[in-house]
Amino acid sequence: MSRIGKAPIQVLDGVKIDIAGNKIVASGTKGKLEITLPEKLEAKKEDKIITITRKSEEGSVKALHGLFRVLVNNIIIGVSKGFEKTLELSGVGYRASVQGKKLVLNIGFSHPVEIDPPAGILFEVEGTNKVKVSGIDKQLVGQIAAEVRAVREVEPYKGKGIKYVGEVVRRKAGKAAKAGAGA
Repeated sequence: MSRIGKAPIQVLDGVKIDIAGNKIVASGTKGKLEITLPEKLEAKKEDKIITITRKSEEGSVKALHGLFRVLVNNIIIGVSKGFEKTLELSGVGYRASVQGKKLVLNIGFSHPVEIDPPAGILFEVEGTNKVKVSGIDKQLVGQIAAEVRAVREVEPYKGKGIKYVGEVVRRKAGKAAKAGAGA
């Protein structure tokens, strides 16, 4: 049995769970999310604990067991605490701002880049060079953060661009450094 799949899911305080057939609906202080389990998996709720069990021992069902346990856990955390990713802009003159709900990035292009958030996503700017992407859907938060990062990925020579906070960028030596090393 999957180690992750057989672990029970703790329902946090303030989260209401409704299980109807294969559909699990979680609602909390931040909002409401739902997930539909595959036919070969089923969920049971006892007090403040949810367990996901599988109906067959096929390899594909075993693979889905752990995945859907984690997805159900993510919707419970999302509706109670939410998720966020923080990005950092590094480069001379690189800055970010929020106009209305749009994120506006000035990152060395001839024009500012505007990014509209989808429903459920909120942009916040700390100072001028830190952008927080937050929401209740973990996958959507990660996807939008990756799209913001892809606007100007960090280049390896000077380290200019957009990166996640805590991300380590491998730096390369330029031509001048290589020429001096060979002499």
